[in-house]
Parts: sequence; C-alpha cells; structure tokens
Amino acid sequence: MTAPQEVPADHAATAPPTAPTTPAAPHLVAVLALDRVIAFELGIPSRIFESARGPGGEALYRVATCTLDGRPAATSSDFRIAVDHGPDLLEHADTVVVPAARDLGPRYLDGELDPELAAALARIRPGTRVLSICTGAFVLAAAGLLDGRPATTHWAYTERFAELFPRVRLDPDVLYTDDGDLLTSGGVAAGVDLCLHVVRRDHGSAVANQVARTCLVPPWREGGQRQYVELHVPAASGPASSTPAARSWALEHLDRPLTLRELAERAQMSVRTFTRRFREETGSSPGQWLTVQRTARARELLERTELSIDQVARQSGFGTAASLRLQLRGRLDVAPSAYRRTFRAVSG
Repeated sequence: MTAPQEVPADHAATAPPTAPTTPAAPHLVAVLALDRVIAFELGIPSRIFESARGPGGEALYRVATCTLDGRPAATSSDFRIAVDHGPDLLEHADTVVVPAARDLGPRYLDGELDPELAAALARIRPGTRVLSICTGAFVLAAAGLLDGRPATTHWAYTERFAELFPRVRLDPDVLYTDDGDLLTSGGVAAGVDLCLHVVRRDHGSAVANQVARTCLVPPWREGGQRQYVELHVPAASGPASSTPAARSWALEHLDRPLTLRELAERAQMSVRTFTRRFREETGSSPGQWLTVQRTARARELLERTELSIDQVARQSGFGTAASLRLQLRGRLDVAPSAYRRTFRAVSG
C-alpha cells in the first residue's frame, strides 16, 4: 500500500480562490390590482416593503403590481393605473398581496370568483405567502384558500363574510391574522400593521421599527378593530310611558349608579314590564345597554378631554380606573391610556 504523499505547505496559497457569493435577489412581492382597486390600500405594500433595507442599505423587497390582463385598471378614485405586468407575475412571486377594491365584499355576495380572477389565482405557486388587505379577504375566501384557517376583514363586512364563508375561522376583532403562508388584515390602515408585521417576521424588529419611523407610523398598535367601531346611541323618542324617556334620562346621569328599579320608575312601569319593553326596543337588557353607553361616554372623554383616567372612570359611571380598564380591555382589547394616545384630537 503506497503511503499518502505530503501536501505542500503552500498548497492553500496556490489553490484557486472561492468564487464570490452572489447577493440574494430581493423578495418579490406581487400586488394584484383588481378593478376599482382602492388606491390607498394598493399603495401600502410598496410603501412599507420598499422602505425595508438591510445592514448595507440594500433593498430587502421588490414590489411589482399586476392586473388580470396586464392593461390599465380603474381605481376607486378619479384616475386609472398603468402596470407593467399581467397575471404571469403571480407565478414568480414570493409573496402575493390582494388589496381591497371598491364594493369588493358585495361583489362576491354569492361567494363565487370571476373565472378570470380564479385563473389568475391558480398561477400562484404552492407555498407562496398570500396576504389580503381589508375586503381582499373575500377573494381569498371565495377561492377556498381560507377554509379552516383564521382570517379577518373590515369590521363593517364581517357579518356578511361569516354568512358566505362559514368554514373560515373569522376573527372580527383583530387588526390582522397570521397563519404562516396566509395572512389577512382588517380595514384600510390595518394593512399597514399587517405589512409591518411581515417585515418584522422576516427581518426582525429593528428593520420593522426603522420602516415605521420612515413612514411615520407606529411600529405596533395596541388593541383591535373593536376600538374603531362607532357605538350608536339610540335617540330618545316615543311616548313617555315607553323606555326612550328613561334612556334619555339615564344618559344624563351616567356618572351615578343607576338601578333597574329607578329606570322602571322613570318609565312608569313595573320592573318586569320595563325589562321586557326595553329589550323589545333596544335588543339588549338595561344592564347591557348601560355598559355600552358608559363605554361610549368613556371613549368620548378620553378622546376630547384632559381628564385623568380616574376622572373619566367616575364621570362615565365605572367608578374606578381599574373598572374602566377592565371594561375597555374586555370590549375594545385596549387600555384607556393607549386608546387616548390613538384617538386624542390634535389641537391647533
């Protein structure tokens, strides 16, 4: 057996150098612009993703927009957009985003997809990450992509969405959902939260926070969609012997404890009759109605006044700051101080 030959000491120096590593291409995000796309939602992916930069200032994403036929598309505003790509772009994308289009929810009231749109979505490669913004979730659900998966959409369309797509695990309260390769967001600006979340997931908080600073948006928002849903206070109308008069009086005295017997006496009814009539006229019990009105009063005071949290709690009838925090956490999933920071009207 021949002994192995000794390798010359300078062998490493004379060996050919390793070829330089080719920088990875930016992650391709394809945005599908449907007819009458809402311009704000259409612009969110490019604004957020193209602001993300690596340590050397390199672009981490490339955003390209396509339409179903490669031709200009109408927006919900008074202008059209010209694009450079047709549906073939979807075959090469690493992430596909479907923004909202005007009346997109009602457009798919039967839960069916247009054949042209269905054919375009079929081009998406298995494993590609897919996002929807606002009512874009109707498209993903109609395509069957969300069956058995968590999802959300604009709060104004959640009831109809649930009727159309009962197999989807709809969460109407959150700003966005993340189920790995399928992500959805609530209405309008929740698309910003979703795209920032994706950047954070891909590249960490430092990059996402830098994008947020560049775009002058919060890197993360507390709470969900419930804090943005307007609470309507029924107008007091009808005969004095019905419940509107008692409701009107209660709204003027939310800062004090209110008993069911006291409200019934205001309506000149027995407690039993008042409770039955109240539910017939409002759809809720007196106690539930009072809690909703106290919450609405607290929201108004947090938005429009400089009162402390304790003062807001007392004037809205919750009594203590701890009780107010408990109610807002339970109903809006947000703390009073965080709600105030979000909605404080800017003076001057």
